[in-house]
Amino acid sequence: MIKTILFDVDGVILSEERYFDASALTVWEMLHSDAYLGLGGDTFDPTPEEPVIRSVRETVFAKDQVLTFIKSRGINSNWDMVFLAFSYQLIRLCEKLQSVKSTEVKGLLSEQIDRDRLAELREWAKEYAADFAIDYAAFTADFAKGPAQKAELLTYLNQIAKERCGVETSMFSRNSDLWTLCQETFQEWYLGDLRVNASIGRESYQKGKKGFLSDEIPIVDPAKLREILLQLKQKGLVLGIGTGRPTIETHVPLSELHLLDLFDPNRVVSASHVLEAETAYPEQAPLAKPHPYCYLKGLAGLESDDRAVLSQQLPIANPDEVLIVGDSLADYLAARAIGCKFAATLTGLSGQSARATFEKERADYILNDVSEILSIFA
Repeated sequence: MIKTILFDVDGVILSEERYFDASALTVWEMLHSDAYLGLGGDTFDPTPEEPVIRSVRETVFAKDQVLTFIKSRGINSNWDMVFLAFSYQLIRLCEKLQSVKSTEVKGLLSEQIDRDRLAELREWAKEYAADFAIDYAAFTADFAKGPAQKAELLTYLNQIAKERCGVETSMFSRNSDLWTLCQETFQEWYLGDLRVNASIGRESYQKGKKGFLSDEIPIVDPAKLREILLQLKQKGLVLGIGTGRPTIETHVPLSELHLLDLFDPNRVVSASHVLEAETAYPEQAPLAKPHPYCYLKGLAGLESDDRAVLSQQLPIANPDEVLIVGDSLADYLAARAIGCKFAATLTGLSGQSARATFEKERADYILNDVSEILSIFA
């Protein structure tokens, strides 16, 4: 009998669209702004209008083909998506520079890449690779050559660097300076100038970003969803959250939609908690979905010891008492690792076309949207 329900947020309660917009804008800025690589062929503006945002996303993610591929391989974090898309083009640029900067390229790819190192690469590109052409669509074809799944997709960049540039490296990973730079730049776009300091401890590097946090799109009418969640609580169910969003990006929109108070505050687990656990136990990283950490932490509670959470034997005891509600393969894999039940919502990036995937994987329940969750308890 189900006693606890843990909900993903993006693709279940809130639309993922603004997250994907912010991801595309981050890659766009890091490739084209003179504060990063400053590559030609496009301009950078920290306050793009909606038509520009639509155009940037369509270009950067090749009409969402890149997004769909990344999610199909079990990656659910927008930070990871940005890191993958940007790093791939960086490697292609280094390949272009090989003939004139072989030693320098080898040194750059063998070490940590921070803002200063990007500035060096920018100057090399201006002098020797002015005709470099970004190829966003090539991403999918290159990554499809290998079987890498989940966190291995990030380190597969090292293999691509070897194939394209002949450089042995282990620099590309979630623990790298470049990953942190991608993550912080994404936060600038999503939170905007007024809120980003609370998230990353500094102001926006390039000012002018308004942020998307106050422009969230609920999937189900908030008043209707509130009534549904209230009915679940009246049945004695404990409600929690396991999301790839940082804490501020979880609390603010759910509070504004009058939904946050319906979740047990001790069971609202975010990407901020994931990063804290990765910092404390780096040997366990990465802990983002599809790793089950955020859901296990939700079951144990925020006051629980991370060492105990990470050492918990899987599948858990009494798995039938837990239901995870998510829209992605990453959520499904986390639920299967825990051994609990899983309800898929068809409101993520793939929409109704995800039904075939979840039917193949034998998800316990498939819902058109989260409003149908009461049918499970009828």
